[in-house]
Amino acid sequence: MLIDQYLSRSGIQKQDLPSDFSTLFAGYQSQLNNLAQASPENIKWQYQVPELGEGGSCSIFDQLAAEPYDLSVILGGKTAANVQMLGQLQSIVDFYQQQSASQWFGVYQKRQNQQGDTVLVKLAYFGAASRAEFPLTPEFAAMSNNSTVGMTGTARIINDVGVYLAAGGEYYTCDPKVQSEACLPLLADDGSVIGIIDSEAFSKNMFIEKELALLLSVATALAVILQS
Repeated sequence: MLIDQYLSRSGIQKQDLPSDFSTLFAGYQSQLNNLAQASPENIKWQYQVPELGEGGSCSIFDQLAAEPYDLSVILGGKTAANVQMLGQLQSIVDFYQQQSASQWFGVYQKRQNQQGDTVLVKLAYFGAASRAEFPLTPEFAAMSNNSTVGMTGTARIINDVGVYLAAGGEYYTCDPKVQSEACLPLLADDGSVIGIIDSEAFSKNMFIEKELALLLSVATALAVILQS
């Protein structure tokens, strides 16, 4: 999907982009296109997740579940195709971590879990332990930007979480230190939502200028992998 199409579909306004966006975007795209695939050793097939509260809705901060999340179950095994996909995703996650000032970043794909529910599942990330699956339901979207973006395909960029909450915005708190969050859809060529990315920072006004250009570059590169 071309970047102009992505901006239109995701609801990101061109006036919110830096004046040198085209140059920044092209530069990041060139670097992303030249990335070597990550080795299978870098893939997180299992990762720790927070304990969920009553009813499984919210994470209990700083309290980990006894069992790690096994990614191979929802993906259908450690197949060659899954190894290739996760290796490519991790190489982009590593690139983003090197380039960004964010403290947390995750890549989620839209899939059905073992219970037959449609969810966003976290395929690759860096940062603290966090929830593995986000339900794609109106009820969960009422308190989660991830689910909202996964259902609507409209980006959510919050550069001051405190102000956003005070205004009544829905928000799923994974880490109370987060001050800025950007949640962008991953879109197929036909405009359908195939996943999301979520980036979080401990400072306000993070997702502007160069950081926003980087995030958009990463979103378009990841979408190519997930729909291939």
